Amino acid sequence: MINTTRERLIGDRPVGPGRPVYVTAEIGLNHNGSVDTCLQLIDVAVAAGADAVKFQKRTPTVCTPRDQWDVERDTPWGRMTYIDYRHRIEFGADEYRAIDAYCAEQGIAWFASPWDVESVEFLNDFDVPAHKIASACLTDDELLRAVRASGRTAILSTGMSTPAQIRHAVEVLGSSNVILVHATSTYPAANDEVNLRMINTLMAAYPNVPIGYSGHERGLQTTVAAAALGACFIERHITLDRTMWGSDQAASLEPAGLSRLVRDVRVIEEALGDGVKHIYPGERAALRKLRRVAGVIAEAADQVA
Repeated sequence: MINTTRERLIGDRPVGPGRPVYVTAEIGLNHNGSVDTCLQLIDVAVAAGADAVKFQKRTPTVCTPRDQWDVERDTPWGRMTYIDYRHRIEFGADEYRAIDAYCAEQGIAWFASPWDVESVEFLNDFDVPAHKIASACLTDDELLRAVRASGRTAILSTGMSTPAQIRHAVEVLGSSNVILVHATSTYPAANDEVNLRMINTLMAAYPNVPIGYSGHERGLQTTVAAAALGACFIERHITLDRTMWGSDQAASLEPAGLSRLVRDVRVIEEALGDGVKHIYPGERAALRKLRRVAGVIAEAADQVA
């Protein structure tokens, strides 16, 4: 049964209970600043049957603490300052125009997590269907207000946040245009920290808000279980190879893993059914053969006729 009060749009796709699970493949920064790698990851998402790919958008001089700018670190491109590294991996307008055109050609949606107000405005210019708010940004009221002002669906991750902080963020964003996403902000997350029952807790606390799941664990089982618990939006990081350089690679799915995840989520959503007891046509032969009370056989047979 479709609960339209607990339904939001991502582009033209309704997301909520009774609708197909909206599966987002998070590329994030796993492209390591390479458009070619990024396009390969989009291909992976398309081949797996994901509904969207997602990125992270920052203005490096705003999002990088000033005392970290000149700290040097080793990178695949040699030793450089942290602010130079942040600029090196951040896509600008030219790269996003290429991404936008390629996603349109491949028939897959894309959006991003803006980490600052300038990035919200940047993404608005591409007419993205939604804004994802990273768990790290849940307490940034200025950012939340900018996302709300955009009029786009806000997908709010709740990692490393208290119930009071989540409630405040939903109030700032406005509950009528929010998808709330359970997450644990450990990369990768241990099974005993995934806490999937929080999906049910959020459903009870926010009865008119669709609830999703953003997974950072290894493996597929817990994410499939999230779909079985009723998560209507699911997000996992993807990579071409988990041994690639980058902090998110180890918690990401490789191409075969993403394909299996989408396959299993689709099986789960079909198998969940509508919660109404039926006698299915496929049961009719067993009913006639095995049911021992003749009157009950006739009554039940009439129900499936």
